[in-house]
Amino acid sequence: MAKIKKILIANRGEIAVRIHRSAKEMGIQTIAVFSEPDRTSPHVLLCDEAYPLNGTLSSETYLNVDRIIAIALKAKVDAIHPGYGFLSEKEFFAKSVTDAGLIFIGPRSGTIELLGSKTSARDLLSKKNIPIVPGTTDPIKSLEEATKVAASIGYPVLIKASGGGGGKGMRRVDSPDELGNAIERARNEASKAFSDDRVYIEKFIVNPKHIEIQILADSHGNVIHLGERECSIQRRHQKVVEECPSTALTPELRSKMGQMAVDIAKAAGYLNAGTIEFLLDVDKNFYFLEVNTRVQVEHPITEMVYGIDIIKEQIRIAQGERLSITQDDVKINGHAIESRIYAEEYDNNFLPSTGTITHYQPSEGLGVRNDSGIRVGSEITMHYDPMIAKLITHGRTREEAIEKMKRALREYKINGVKTTIPFCEIVLFHPEFVNGNYDINFVAKHYLVPDAKLTVHESNAIVTSFVSQKNIASKINNGMEAITSTSKWKKQFRDE
Repeated sequence: MAKIKKILIANRGEIAVRIHRSAKEMGIQTIAVFSEPDRTSPHVLLCDEAYPLNGTLSSETYLNVDRIIAIALKAKVDAIHPGYGFLSEKEFFAKSVTDAGLIFIGPRSGTIELLGSKTSARDLLSKKNIPIVPGTTDPIKSLEEATKVAASIGYPVLIKASGGGGGKGMRRVDSPDELGNAIERARNEASKAFSDDRVYIEKFIVNPKHIEIQILADSHGNVIHLGERECSIQRRHQKVVEECPSTALTPELRSKMGQMAVDIAKAAGYLNAGTIEFLLDVDKNFYFLEVNTRVQVEHPITEMVYGIDIIKEQIRIAQGERLSITQDDVKINGHAIESRIYAEEYDNNFLPSTGTITHYQPSEGLGVRNDSGIRVGSEITMHYDPMIAKLITHGRTREEAIEKMKRALREYKINGVKTTIPFCEIVLFHPEFVNGNYDINFVAKHYLVPDAKLTVHESNAIVTSFVSQKNIASKINNGMEAITSTSKWKKQFRDE
């Protein structure tokens, strides 16, 4: 296969910038596409060429397959990289790209279709004796069927969208009386999010950890894993803080889960980069959850720990090259943490925050990485995902990575919208996070608690920048005693 010389990036924000940077380091030209609100966004200004998508809504811009393909042909690109979200896991987009004579930088369309349906993936892997969470391997067809299944596996159960992820179309059900309404609401939400209202049922695993394994597979039969990421700090099933490696995995368990991920990739005939997600219960039993057939949002922490540029590997695989590394080359080097920075009112149930960025000063320093899709003047609208940047730190030890993140979060300045930076600070200081003893219920347990009281030990003093202590006190309970912010930070509160 010929070398890729020109790539169209069918995405926006920080991931478009991220793809551009790796491509340029490989001597590849980059093409940006943009909606009207993104006309002066960083990815547009950085790429070699940029073409308008003529619209504002996702449906008429970043989800417009015909328009994107037409631009790719006009710009005479060799390949299209979908990033994550939008069209990245749509088999029809991958097929449209290859049908147009272009290279799709990702899995084959058939693999995306197979693994994109959670039920078909569960069915395939159950036949391969891969442990899956108990539940259905086909979409449920009626309330009567759902009632029987739920009774057989036991409450609580989860209703989940068959054709998507990210918490959309997902409902927890604790009793038979809630089942019918939960199914209806999940179907409606799944239909709106994925144009697919199919849902299935699986057992709700109590207090699990969310562990995912990064895999890479080339067209020469080589499949490797790059260890795990711990992604249990979530709100509304969306990750907020991630780390690599996980404190829960021993070397033996890491090897076992990694090999399981490789086996799953081989069973599906996987090509390119992907992520195999698992739930890990309190007894260290793990269950297959789903496959994400794209690059993950949190891929930078794996890159920091293992020293491997996943985007570059994606491009090399897409142009027919072998993996540049073997499994024996994959060695853990230190620890990394990622804080996702969302434009959200974290003290108001994480509602989106819109506005114009009036001041932006990201953190810097040794072991600090900032993946961002914003600049001063960027408009944060309701049209797209509220994640605007990712802050990543790397240290020789977990403790060092945590301390770097605390410092970097305090230095990070964004004016014009509210962000989740203060919430990430709270997580970093919480004893359960510090001890590594947390699970996917962390936010519900410690944050979304009515009339909870925040207390902070002076020995662990956290400067709660950008937020009032009153707002924090109404939301968090982490067993520490409150302190007063300095006058310097009080001035910053007023400026915000």
